[in-house]
Amino acid sequence: MDLSARVAIVTGSGQGIGREIALTLAEHGAGVVISDINATTANEVAAEIVARNGKSMAITADVTVQEEVASLVDQTVSSLGQIDILVNNAGIARDTLLVRMSSTDWDQVLATNLKGAFLCTQAVVRHMIRQRWGRIINIASVVGLIGNSGQANYAAAKAGLIGLTKTTAREVAARGVTANAIAPGFIDTEMTRKLSDNAKQEFLRQVPLGYVGLPKDVADAVAFLASEEARYITGHVLNVDGGMVMT
Repeated sequence: MDLSARVAIVTGSGQGIGREIALTLAEHGAGVVISDINATTANEVAAEIVARNGKSMAITADVTVQEEVASLVDQTVSSLGQIDILVNNAGIARDTLLVRMSSTDWDQVLATNLKGAFLCTQAVVRHMIRQRWGRIINIASVVGLIGNSGQANYAAAKAGLIGLTKTTAREVAARGVTANAIAPGFIDTEMTRKLSDNAKQEFLRQVPLGYVGLPKDVADAVAFLASEEARYITGHVLNVDGGMVMT
């Protein structure tokens, strides 16, 4: 999967799954823009890629702010000449039961996880249409397919992201641009490490493969969907979940 002629923006790539996606795309030769609200971690990831002889730069941006998204895209084109791959990974969680959830917790999760992906997609797709090639990859979640107690806001945002993916795919397909979503399941991240042992065991009982996935498992799926090898795949939701959700 040769991405050496490609430039990617990965949102929320200062840590976790986003960081692994950025590192993996760089390993396949892509120039990678590390976009995160945290300038320190974004710069650290970009420096790590450069230290590995890759091409990278860090741009601080809040994906919920349209002006910052526009600046992110403008800086990328100005510095690297093009945008070929967008990975909408930025996301937050504000978990609590529906009856206790504040409207602020609802609004913040929807703004980052769904509106942010909309703003970034809208900003880059014009460039992709003009060059008649592009890959939009949205990091959704299995909870966007099956729901999860205590995550009404998160599940709604991820379900909306899947709908955004399919609509985008239909609108841009004729211009050589694909749009797909990845729905990770139980992945070893900082968030899942905070779960109690009982909660972890309950999750594992739902995974036929019987073990926790790694950020690299998600990142490798992103690299495939970003490549020419995935040219005939669009509007698809790829579950990376060890068999947790079978549809």
